Amino acid sequence: MKRILLLSASALLLLSSCVSKKDFAALELKQQETQDLLNSATVKLNSCLAEEAASAARIKELRDRLADLRTDNLALIESTKDMTVLTAQGAKNVEKSLESLKEKDLKISRLQDALTKKDSVTLALVTSLKKEVGLNDDDIEINVEKSVVFISLSDKLLFQSGSYYISTRANEILGKVATVINSKPNFEAMVEGHTDNVPYKSGVLIDNWDLSVKRSTAIVRALQDLGVKPEQLIAAGRGDHLPLVTNDSPTNRAINRRTKIYILPKIDQFYEMIETEMKNLSNGN
Repeated sequence: MKRILLLSASALLLLSSCVSKKDFAALELKQQETQDLLNSATVKLNSCLAEEAASAARIKELRDRLADLRTDNLALIESTKDMTVLTAQGAKNVEKSLESLKEKDLKISRLQDALTKKDSVTLALVTSLKKEVGLNDDDIEINVEKSVVFISLSDKLLFQSGSYYISTRANEILGKVATVINSKPNFEAMVEGHTDNVPYKSGVLIDNWDLSVKRSTAIVRALQDLGVKPEQLIAAGRGDHLPLVTNDSPTNRAINRRTKIYILPKIDQFYEMIETEMKNLSNGN
């Protein structure tokens, strides 16, 4: 560029010595226009060079970003493959869990059906006993204890004080109990004797426990005489070891002197019923 300016200045000097003022002025104007064009071209060139540098930097940035995206994409593809395997295995595990839950729910349902059936039988038994024995006497109680039906009889209905010989009125009540037991051949009757805490001193028996068992066996024999099968009968005694109230008054001691007759479904048959339900479940029935 300097060279061009020197040549232009030299040309002007040479021309000024050999041209007229008019021509010189025209040449000078022409030279100014050329200088303006040169300056404009220089500005455009610098602008283009700056844009080129910015474009090169942008291209490099995009290439770097593209490389990162490719790396991320490959990692994502590998991760997706692993997730596909995990998801498939997870689906199998969920399916197995659901099948297990369905099986357990079905077992629980079968057990609930068996228990409901037992409860229905218990309710029917209570109704039958109340109908046969009646509830017109405060010394007779018919109820359910822990899903077991029982009849509680005050000792004054059954025995004389300190005795294990059954009274006439007791035979009448036991006859009604026998009717119910005989109608339930798959049930058992456990007779459980209870006394107060006054020591037994007649000398025939050892103590109150002995008396409670002797009273139970007496009732068992009476029920057998009334037609109940002996294999359905159980004799048990509690003595004075399970009182209903404290033995601190004649009234309370009378409450504690009692005989309970439990009407029980045979345990082996109950479990057999549940076992049958489980076998039906296993066979898909």
